[in-house]
Amino acid sequence: MNRKHFSVNPRVFRRPWFYPLISIVVALILCLNTPITARAIDAQRWLPFILQGVQVIQLSNISPKQEVELGKQMDKQLVSGQVRLYRNSAVNRYVQQIGQRLVANSDRPDLPYTFQVIDDDGINAFATLGGFVYVNKGLLKTAENEAELASVIGHEIGHIGGKHLLKQMRQKAVASGLASAAGLDSNQAVSLGVELALNRPRGREDEYDADRRGLRTLTRSGYAQSGMVSFMQKLLKKGSGTPTFLSTHPATGDRIKALQSSINAQPGGGSAGMDNAAYQANIKALVR
Repeated sequence: MNRKHFSVNPRVFRRPWFYPLISIVVALILCLNTPITARAIDAQRWLPFILQGVQVIQLSNISPKQEVELGKQMDKQLVSGQVRLYRNSAVNRYVQQIGQRLVANSDRPDLPYTFQVIDDDGINAFATLGGFVYVNKGLLKTAENEAELASVIGHEIGHIGGKHLLKQMRQKAVASGLASAAGLDSNQAVSLGVELALNRPRGREDEYDADRRGLRTLTRSGYAQSGMVSFMQKLLKKGSGTPTFLSTHPATGDRIKALQSSINAQPGGGSAGMDNAAYQANIKALVR
């Protein structure tokens, strides 16, 4: 027997359409091999997925292209009613410049990142899929310099690098019974991702991982490493309750200790972004 004749290119298994296609084929085989009385029930269960075709995705095998597309759909849902974007072009351009500087030194520099400012005085920032990062206007006001702002953006880029939201979505989809053998409907995935990004605190390991990745990106970009620590310390001293950005696990004090330990073990980076006066003049004067 010619084994070579029956070989399969392993890259086929990585194609985004492969697993949904297999799922549909399996569904059809099951229906055809099921007694007629039960076949109608199976057909009703599988027909929506067959008709949806490419709208069904496998979160466990999502490609970067699919991730970016989901991120775009999440962004559309967010800006259509969940959040209000801040329209000051100078402020948005400034945040985008910082973001792109960090992206070049991140774990996933090939994604088409998008950085947007939300018109909200709450101290918060979050990221979705495919490179979408959101920073509240209130966070820009709270930061004392560019290095502190860059540390928050770097942390959110770290969440994207670690695919933390994607992992949360998989876990939630399975726990809620949303995911089927064929996959998850893309509309359900978008709604689930938006809900998790806005309302669900990230887990302990995800936060530590985003801190590590963010610090590494900050250092590679030439920013002062102390910016990440000083920003967290500043928020801890605020007397108006815990900011949204820190209302998660682990405790912020533990995160500060871990970051300081990492900095002591691997000093480096630069001193960029520590000019408080320049930040005050360029950004705080513009943010209203």
